[in-house]
Amino acid sequence: MKLLQVDSSVLGANSVSRQLTAEVVRDWVAAHPGTEVDYLDVAADAPGHFGADALGVKVGAEATTDAQKQENAVSERLVRQFLAADVVVVGAPLYNFSIPSQLKAWIDRLAQPGRTFKYTEKGPQGLATGKTVIVVSTRGGMYSTSEAGQAAEHQESYLKVIFGFFGITDVRFVRAEGLAMGEAARAAALEAARASIPAAAEATAAA
Repeated sequence: MKLLQVDSSVLGANSVSRQLTAEVVRDWVAAHPGTEVDYLDVAADAPGHFGADALGVKVGAEATTDAQKQENAVSERLVRQFLAADVVVVGAPLYNFSIPSQLKAWIDRLAQPGRTFKYTEKGPQGLATGKTVIVVSTRGGMYSTSEAGQAAEHQESYLKVIFGFFGITDVRFVRAEGLAMGEAARAAALEAARASIPAAAEATAAA
């Protein structure tokens, strides 16, 4: 079994999402001995934002310029790494109601027709099936407890939709929210998140 750990926080050692992804991976490996772990830090090694030179891989065009070849090589490396994983653990802090732009840039490279999805006469069909995705969601405020908060967040909701678009139906969340609302709230958020890790990490990858 292969596990891909993806971190995206720009806070380095001060990042709660990084702390929690490490704990998720630790528990997963303990529950599934022999798991091979690959690591990607999209904050430290961010793919370029999706532009015209990277578009060719989306439409099946052949790269002709050096810039196009370089961009396509980045996309190919990232999609191969993603497709090779049985389990993907994604650290996704909430930035301005959404995900970090570096994480979005990674997802944009994964969304390739014929690789992670295809269009059919009945609509889009995901091709990256059989994976488990565990999203470590961290938030300074509270969003899950009210309709207004749920409407404002485009982090968990987006990730569930895009991974579903890729054909992944087993998307789990380890959530720590209210981290910026005082020490008591932060401690409670971390306790709740850590309490949810064993259940997320013990089950086997989706068939």
